[in-house]
Amino acid sequence: MKEITKNILRKEYNIEDKIIEYVIGKEKLIIEKFKEINEIKEYNQYKVIKAMQGNRLSSTDFYWTTGYGYGDIGREKVESIYASVFNTEDALVRPTIASGTHAITLTLSGILRPGDELVAISGPPYDTLQKVIGVKGNSQGTLIEYGVVYKEIPLLENKIDLETVRETISSKTRMVMIQRSTGYSDRRALTIDEIEETIESIREYNNEVIIMVDNCYGEFIETKEPTDVGADIIAGSLIKNPGGGLALSGGYVAGKQDLVERVANRLTAPGLGKDCGLSFGTSRTTMQGLFLAPHIVSEALKGALVVAKAYKDLGFRVVPDVDDKRSDIIQAVELLLPERVSEFCIGIQAASAVDSYVTPEAWDMPGYEDKVIMAAGGFIEGSSIELSADGPMREPYYVYYQGGLTYEHCKLGLLISLNNLYKKDLISL
Repeated sequence: MKEITKNILRKEYNIEDKIIEYVIGKEKLIIEKFKEINEIKEYNQYKVIKAMQGNRLSSTDFYWTTGYGYGDIGREKVESIYASVFNTEDALVRPTIASGTHAITLTLSGILRPGDELVAISGPPYDTLQKVIGVKGNSQGTLIEYGVVYKEIPLLENKIDLETVRETISSKTRMVMIQRSTGYSDRRALTIDEIEETIESIREYNNEVIIMVDNCYGEFIETKEPTDVGADIIAGSLIKNPGGGLALSGGYVAGKQDLVERVANRLTAPGLGKDCGLSFGTSRTTMQGLFLAPHIVSEALKGALVVAKAYKDLGFRVVPDVDDKRSDIIQAVELLLPERVSEFCIGIQAASAVDSYVTPEAWDMPGYEDKVIMAAGGFIEGSSIELSADGPMREPYYVYYQGGLTYEHCKLGLLISLNNLYKKDLISL
């Protein structure tokens, strides 16, 4: 780092020299790991461009209609390109899907029927989805309320327990659900190799069960996606990885055509499916975001890696570990004290380009059992591919860092968070 850059960090952000030198030192130790991230980025960039070329993306695809949205050419082209990128028969990509949880809920409720059995084989889903299923909270309209039978298999040493999966899945099982990312847990994300091994194991004795993967935070982390290794259907959010920081809202579902049709019927109405529903002129930003996504994801991964190295060498547990294979953009740090979580998030917020002057506080966030603190100064509200951090205020007080449209922004967030903790005597160098 040149002296002119150090000076702006000192003068404009009041960062201590010890913190600056500490981060520079950690960065040098992991620079070789950036090469692998760049190789994956390059492959995925070419894959996305080829999907756009193969589907003849045109400037006229950015026009849009009104009313019912019949003949919304841009909407149809976006969905065709998503299907190509994820190597699936069909896709549903809509700005009216409010979140990743909404996309997953549509998938589950669109496919499952009363009496069907759903088996979650990667441990408990994250908080919001537990309320959708009906195992937590008192929400109305849950899957269990509608007669879906739910079973859950804990992970065994942070891996899918294939033996118990085989013992649990039966002729009554309609769907197996795998959550790729860590969520608010202390495990690393499941890799594509692990997902492939799981799918192959299930197919050996049950070829009928539908295998669904929650792909949130995992897109473009590896050169393959769950649908490349046998998943029947996946779901995710456009304001995470695939939106590239430009998608204004939305979610996607990609998979087998008959399954996507069922989900589309749940989103609109039976018989209408994908044939109506406006794109509201979002096709351009959705496609431009997808075009940028492989690069943006690589920047976020580099940021997660330097955060992991910096905090691990201070004695904190980090998940994934520095040398672990990564399969989502989330970096968890076990901070042990609520004050550390707060100061970490305050630092990330202060590094934001938007709402940097706001001080985040823990609050009762809809869908969560514990108070949650969130640092999220994004151009798109709630965009997890932008620099952000959050965590439930419960022991052992993990903070979950994710996103960053540029590596430099990630590094600034790290510097300010460390500086906050250092000045409050919550860490020592």
